[in-house]
Amino acid sequence: MDLVFSYLEDTCMKYKDKIAVKYKDEYLTYNDFLTNVYVVGTNLSKDVINNEPIVVFMDKGINSLESFFGILYSGGCYSLINPEFPDDRIKQIKEVLKVKKIITCEKYYERAINLFNDCKVFKIDELKKGTFDIDLLNKIKQNKIDVDPVYINFTSGSTGIPKGVVVSHKSIIDFINKFTKLFNITDKDIIANQAPFDFDVSVKDIYSSIFVGATLVLIPKEYFSNPTILLDYLDSNNTTTMIWAVSALCLITTFHGLNYKVPNKVNKIIFSGEIMPLKHLSVWMEKLPNAMFVNVYGPTEITCNCTYHIIDKKRFYVDYIPIGIAFFNERVFLLSKEDKLITNNDEIGEICVSGSCLAPGYYNNEEQSKKSFVQNPTNNNYFERIYRTGDLGKYNENNELIFCGRKDFQIKYLGHRIELEEIDRAIMNVDGITRVCTIFDEEKSKIYSFYVGTLETKDLRSILQEKLPIYMIPTKFIKLNNLPLTKNGKIDRKKLFDSYKGGK
Repeated sequence: MDLVFSYLEDTCMKYKDKIAVKYKDEYLTYNDFLTNVYVVGTNLSKDVINNEPIVVFMDKGINSLESFFGILYSGGCYSLINPEFPDDRIKQIKEVLKVKKIITCEKYYERAINLFNDCKVFKIDELKKGTFDIDLLNKIKQNKIDVDPVYINFTSGSTGIPKGVVVSHKSIIDFINKFTKLFNITDKDIIANQAPFDFDVSVKDIYSSIFVGATLVLIPKEYFSNPTILLDYLDSNNTTTMIWAVSALCLITTFHGLNYKVPNKVNKIIFSGEIMPLKHLSVWMEKLPNAMFVNVYGPTEITCNCTYHIIDKKRFYVDYIPIGIAFFNERVFLLSKEDKLITNNDEIGEICVSGSCLAPGYYNNEEQSKKSFVQNPTNNNYFERIYRTGDLGKYNENNELIFCGRKDFQIKYLGHRIELEEIDRAIMNVDGITRVCTIFDEEKSKIYSFYVGTLETKDLRSILQEKLPIYMIPTKFIKLNNLPLTKNGKIDRKKLFDSYKGGK
């Protein structure tokens, strides 16, 4: 049977003395990593119920990886809670999980005791002490099946309560096998991890490394505030593969970091999370002409990604980069508002997905699960569960999918239906603009565009009047030094709205 920790064992047999993971000057070989994981799993096992969620409450690092796999060996599943979260959000997640056990480190031990005062709190350093019982661990493994959960990642919920997306062994294995083969990720690669461990972009880093025997280099979060230190770190670690959020790549180009240093060993850049601005992509492609660039798309609920588009260097991309075609063994299709299948070009519909990639649902949230994971309305012959992404898309003339924004980013303004992404795209095509985010204040019926660039607002308005219908020209433009980002590296729309609503 295929379980993700079996892959760790297989890789360790092949590459036991190779560096598995590195963080700054600290590193572990595959053999050392697996040994530590065995010990953590053994020490936890007497307390853990099968498939029980256990919270990992610590910063991204080697300790958190050891906690993840130790939890799996003990029979549980893991959910990382970022200690930077405010107490209220942590308490919300705790309530959803009904968690009883926490793994933390010395740095956050007192806070964990206070926040999780009715839970059993373990220190990772204590869990790594002693020896392991391989017979016990094998017995636990024999009781596992491939649809058991591996992790629970939390996303925002429309009700204000975070939703915990459950992802299984089978879904991870099915996706990562395709992902690594398609993009030729091998044991020769050094993968530079950008994403936080509670963001599913990191799943591709962690499990791609373990499946093929690559080395995973964890980038300290503080390095992203200093592009020169960040680029030095990428270069000195001989990075070959970057599976990054769009905003993280744009951060480097916005500050002209590649003029300082180009990490020349990089041969694969796989990006996701937001629409990649063509002007930023062109800088990366100019500096790394031999690298492969890939746009991937997919929400957390379908295990990382469901579509991909490999950038064709002979192709002239004018307005957009396609999200492309479906990964093997995933069905991606469009449904109209009437739940009819869309097959013709240029008709916009909701992006829907089916296949073994789908999450079982949201943890302890049957109501939200039933809303998003539903029967395929085009199939009346048997049960076919699909996930409705809430994203809009259409096909181009090459039958590639084009991302057209969120259903909830589609607004009605002055009698017109408008996609806010369309306004963003028009602004990004203006010379002198490096980043933009447009939001709609429904209460005041006003459109605000926040941007970073050299143009003054009156000049930007004048240029857009020649590019967009008058009803799509934002009510107000706000020029900023930078756009706020969420912890996952996406533009923080809520923060923009809260800070500037009312036209401040």
